[in-house]
Amino acid sequence: MTDLASNSAPRQTTERIAASLPRRYARDSRFRYYGLVAIGLALAFLVLLFVSIVSKGYSAFFQTEIRLLIEFDEDRLDPNGTRDPSVLAGADYGGLVKSSLRGLFPEAESRRDRKSLNRLMSSGAGFVLRDMVTNDPSLIGTAQEVWLPAAADIDMLIKGFIDRSKPASERRVNDKQIAWVDALQERDAIERHFNTRFFSAGDSREPELAGIWGAVVGSFYTLLVTILLAFPLGVMTAIYLEEFAPTNRWTDLIEVNINNLAAVPSIVFGLLGLAVFLNFFGLPRSAPLVGGMVLALMTLPTIIIAGRAALKAVPPSIREAALGVGASRLQVVTHHVLPLAMPGILTGAIIGTAQALGESAPLLMIGMVAFIVDVPTGPIDPATVLPVQIYLWADSPERAFVERTSAGIMVLIAFLVAMNLIAVVLRKKFERRW
Repeated sequence: MTDLASNSAPRQTTERIAASLPRRYARDSRFRYYGLVAIGLALAFLVLLFVSIVSKGYSAFFQTEIRLLIEFDEDRLDPNGTRDPSVLAGADYGGLVKSSLRGLFPEAESRRDRKSLNRLMSSGAGFVLRDMVTNDPSLIGTAQEVWLPAAADIDMLIKGFIDRSKPASERRVNDKQIAWVDALQERDAIERHFNTRFFSAGDSREPELAGIWGAVVGSFYTLLVTILLAFPLGVMTAIYLEEFAPTNRWTDLIEVNINNLAAVPSIVFGLLGLAVFLNFFGLPRSAPLVGGMVLALMTLPTIIIAGRAALKAVPPSIREAALGVGASRLQVVTHHVLPLAMPGILTGAIIGTAQALGESAPLLMIGMVAFIVDVPTGPIDPATVLPVQIYLWADSPERAFVERTSAGIMVLIAFLVAMNLIAVVLRKKFERRW
């Protein structure tokens, strides 16, 4: 009887386990299904986000231009014939554009009609002619057909963002302007061209003249200062804490504070920069130098944590072998440990820098939200950065700035993807197997 009882217990256990296996397998299958559904939803939302951005922003890469016959009248541009650059730069080029438009549409006789006619062209059309004449004074006295930028409202009309069927009171383009645009289209005098100005100009109040280049250069100088400050300090701090620092309450306190700083909201670093760098040290506002210093403080914890993790991943046998052949602690770190940990350190540094590239809150606190037209030439010139430029355009009421906002986001995403690709390439290049 005892043998039968002892044999029945394992059988019952085996039967219970066998009976529960289908339920376990079913739970495993459901868990995998839920995971696949979660990944699919995440990818779907990501695709939806990109499609929304691209559909709104791709049109900003093309700008409507109007072909006009411009007579570069010497009496209006250089009456004395001196070809003095200051005289040429101060001439009335806007008058040349207006005269050409009136020659195309002489029926616009009233003052109101002429104002509507002039609004077909961008206010920057005169600046295009000025640059042409100052670069090539031989144009004076000739007549040339020139493609000049149309106004933002006309650009929106050509791109289909203004509904012609709506009453005139509900659209920014009146019926006469629509008729003039149709006449220009019949003459093949209005076309959409690639918007090189978007990639070569700074910001502007006029959407058709606004460009991203000023913000790109400002971001470059800001990130340059960030990398020069944060990378060496972060790497040296990680090496000291991981390889040389004694284990005591002070180093524990430092480690806790570094981990806490990594979770501090970025706007707090902006407040710190405002209080210390601007108010105490008196550094210039809206300068990439100050922005880079603030972002360096924000990026340091990320670089330190990533650097320590990379150093810790190096096997202890590497250190022991180097010490065994007589190398000093410094030689062990510089000749053996650091080269092996460099891929992880570089990856952490680039990811931290990419995070800094997308920050706007700390830079708003130090004045980099200012309207900057000129492209900065150095780290102490007034400048803005890509996220702040996108914020400024998103806050503008004109419909044409909506596509500029989305196009700016596309440029920013391209920069972030490029930086992450650089991190992958560097990790693969310096990675060593042991």
